[in-house]
Order: sequence, then structure tokens, then C-alpha cells
Amino acid sequence: MAKSAIPPTASDDRVRGLLERYRCPLPFHAVRTRLLGTIASPNPQASPIKMVESLWGGTLPPFDTLDAANELIGALVMGLWNRLTRHQERSAPFRLSRIDVPATREGLGRLALMRQEELEGFVEGLFGDSKSLDLPEQAHKALGVLADIRAMVEATAEVAQNRSKPGGPAEVAAALGLFREVTRIAEQEIHGVVLSCTRARRQMERTLPTSRPVLH
Repeated sequence: MAKSAIPPTASDDRVRGLLERYRCPLPFHAVRTRLLGTIASPNPQASPIKMVESLWGGTLPPFDTLDAANELIGALVMGLWNRLTRHQERSAPFRLSRIDVPATREGLGRLALMRQEELEGFVEGLFGDSKSLDLPEQAHKALGVLADIRAMVEATAEVAQNRSKPGGPAEVAAALGLFREVTRIAEQEIHGVVLSCTRARRQMERTLPTSRPVLH
């Protein structure tokens, strides 16, 4: 049987389809940010394979064949993970997902929930199993801003779903306009976390202690 060939540039659509096939509990937009957080993380235990397993709660889904397992892991690691690593450079800022939503309560709620899941995914990826991390000051401040934004979008999602709360067309349109600005700020802060953590990690790698060699 010929093996499935998974190119290193497996597209987002390809990854999205595989996540749906294997019933990943997380939507694609949250998977993107979780992988990005792991890429930036100073946690020495972070790894692509562990992150892929965590998408299914710590254990990969069942596969019919070894080729099927390689297909999924290849698409996520050689495709999506490798593609996201470019955002460690200042010239390649990360962009949150864009979707077209109607100017209705339902549309606003859908957008707010997506942003909430993206921000939560990024923090989950950054911290992994760790309850605390020694982060650079810039990253620490940026995470504070992201926490405030997450609280805001969560509250927006709850209001949008609660019909007893006021929310006519004018209010919805204003909220959608605000979300465009909030998205821009969130992207800046995420990029700030990624850059500062990447810089700190690279500096640490350059100054790793080296044992004195034994001379014979």
C-alpha cells in the first residue's frame, strides 16, 4: 500500500478537515493559537507532539492505520506548526481568524466566542501543564492586557446570547466596530508575547552552562 504523502505545507483547509474527521474538541481557530502559544513558550517541556496530544485531552484519537496517524501528525506538525513558527520574527505578526458575521446578536455572539476561544488557546499553549512561568516583563504585561480583553469578549458573548439584555441594531453595529479595534490590540499583544519569549529563550540558549571537558 502506498503511503500518504503529507507535504510540509499542508494547508489550513487540510488541517481543518483532519481535525473535523478525528473530532477534535477544539475548533481550528483555537488550535492555531494554542500551537502558537506552545511555540513561544519558555516551558522546557513543551513540544509539538505533546501539544498535538493535548488537543484530544492528552491522548491521540484512534487510527485505523499507521499512515492515518502520520497523516494527522504530519499535517499538524510539519504543516501548521512549521507555518506558525514564522511569527517568531518581528516582520511576521500573527493575525487572529477573520470571519464574516451578520450584524445581529447571533453574529456578534459568534465573533465574541471565537475571540474568547482564541485567547484561551494561546494562554493554554503558552503555559501548558505549568501553573506559572518565569516570563519576560513585556510578556507579563501583554498577558495582562489579553486577560482584560478575554474578560470583555466573554461578557459580550454572554450578553449577545441573553435576549433579556438590550441589544438593538445600533448597539450591535457599535459592538462589531469595537471588536475590530479589540482584535487589532489583541494581535499586537500576542505578537509582543511571542517576540519577547522567543528573544528570552534564544538568549538563554546562547548562555547555557557548559561543563568543562575532560582533557586526556
